[in-house]
Amino acid sequence: MNCDEFVELVTTFLDGAMDEPTELRCLVHLTGCADCETYLGQFRQTVTVLGALPGPRLSDGARDQLLGAFRAVRRD
Repeated sequence: MNCDEFVELVTTFLDGAMDEPTELRCLVHLTGCADCETYLGQFRQTVTVLGALPGPRLSDGARDQLLGAFRAVRRD
């Protein structure tokens, strides 16, 4: 595995959704590549920080419009 391959697979790696042979290739690559180890740490930190941010809030008017649309679809 090279750095480009690892970067392409990093989200699958972090999600734990990778097949075992590919995960092993990633782990072997990480043991010998300080740059990808740093990248992985920064990626994890970014995901953590972004996950802690509050989500966008809908205005009351937009919320009412969405609920009205959902109710209309359910009636049909």
